[in-house]
Order: sequence, then C-alpha cells, then structure tokens
Amino acid sequence: MKWDRKEVEGKLGAMAMARAQRWLLKKPPLGAEAAGERLGRALFRASKKHRERAMRNLRLAFPDMSEAERLVLAKRVFEHFGRVTADFLVSARRKPEDLDASMTVEGIEHLDAALGEGKGVIMITGHFGNWERLAAWLSLHGYVLTVVARDARNPALNQLVKELREHTGTQVIARGDAARPILERLRRNELVGILPDQNTDEIFVPFFGQEAGTVLGPGVLSERTGAPVVPCWCVWVAPGQYHMIVEPALQAESGHAVKGEGMIRSINASLEAIIRRYPEQWLWFHDRWRSARRAGRLGDGL
Repeated sequence: MKWDRKEVEGKLGAMAMARAQRWLLKKPPLGAEAAGERLGRALFRASKKHRERAMRNLRLAFPDMSEAERLVLAKRVFEHFGRVTADFLVSARRKPEDLDASMTVEGIEHLDAALGEGKGVIMITGHFGNWERLAAWLSLHGYVLTVVARDARNPALNQLVKELREHTGTQVIARGDAARPILERLRRNELVGILPDQNTDEIFVPFFGQEAGTVLGPGVLSERTGAPVVPCWCVWVAPGQYHMIVEPALQAESGHAVKGEGMIRSINASLEAIIRRYPEQWLWFHDRWRSARRAGRLGDGL
C-alpha cells in the first residue's frame, strides 16, 4: 500500500497541535507563553533539518556575524516561534480588555490615512513577531480585516487555525483563488492582510543582499486598484507584552518594467528593515531562498 508522507505528517501534526492546545489551556497566559518557549527549544534540539536551515539562512543574511552568534540567534528564533504559537493556541480564551492591555500602538494614523483614500488597503506583514495578535487587535478595534492564508494540508489542522483566527472577527480567505474576494474587499474599502515573505519563483528581487523568489500579487493588486500598501508589524517586547508598528504607505520603486515589481521591491525593503531590528522574530527556518538557489541566483556556497 502506497502512503503519502506529507499526508501522514499532516495528520500527526494536527494531532500534536490539538494535544498541545489542550495542555496549554490548563496554564495561565504567561505560563502558556513560557511553555511555548520550552517547546521551541526542544524543536531546536530535535529538528536538525530546521536548525541547519536557519543557520544557512543566517549565514546568507548576516555574513559578518560569527557562527557562535548565529547559533544563539537561531535558538532565540525557535523560542520565539514556540512562544507565539502557544499564544495563538490559547487565544480563544483571551478577553478583549486583556488584548488591549497587552498592546502599545505606534503609527495607527498611517492606516487611517490610507483608508481615507477610499480604495481599501493592502496591509503587509510577515511571519514576524506575532502577526496573529496584530490581526486580532485590528479586528477588535473595528477595522474590517481579511487575511489571505495558505490552507494547511490536514483539514482538521486547517479548521483549528481558521476558527482561532475568525474567533476575533478576522476573516480568512484561502490563497490560490483569492483574487476576486480580495478585489471585492478593496472595493468596500476594507483591509486585506498579506504575508508576502515566503519562497516562490514568480520574480527574483533583493532581500538581505541576495535575490529571493517573491510573490508579485500585492504589487500587481496595488497597481490595478490604486489601493495603498501599508506595512504593519507586531513585535514581542516582554512576557505578555507587544508593540504594534504601522508604517506610512509605501511608494513603489520606479524604473521597473514588470507590473508590480517596483512595489514588491519596496515591500521587501520594508520587511528586511524590520527584521534587521528584531532578527530573532522572523521565520529563519523557512527555506526563503530555495527557488533562487535552484535557479543558480545565489553566490557559490550559498
């Protein structure tokens, strides 16, 4: 009997996630966060593949950093993502007043100004900080937000994640057939959240000094609709405390013939700038430069 490795991994992952959620819900909020950090450290030790991928990406992005410094940073990355995953899994029990009390906000006027243009807003964030808290806070404060997300391979895991996101009022549409729903929401002057920091082969543009395969969609959408592109970040600053940063709407780089490329270059530059400020809070164990590597666009040994 032929078996699908990814399907099996998906089922096991869904079972592990549900079990972890039941365990974390027995803990107080800060206890769940601390337990998530411990799980992150355990994954750092157990997953050679993800540990080595993080180290390889850090060598590429920070060539002047020592190997010892990279190792410390990589461990902090795993701790961070354990922390925010645990925070997300227990988010349904969080009261609105607790969400508000845990967040300081900088630059929200930039988002309001962009919405004032009446064309909707393409809100850019990344697999950085605590993007789930960012969405929850915006929905709590009356911003109509739809996020574009990739479906998990396992239906049970996909449903768990979708329910947790929608619990706060955030709407979710699946990546792939998202063009029409995105256009509808922009026409209604709503927010559409996109995380364009994952590997693809649509176009290769600079990211940390190397070409990285990047999606064109947000740039094309902005050109087509006139919707402003506003970067938003949610940074972890202390146990149970977060800081939301909203930047002014981006301007597309000029001089690029490919539709959407100028804006995508500006998006990548904005992503890189915030990651350099908080490097432990980005998903370094994602194979961000895979397509560039396969296309021979990275330097020797990268």
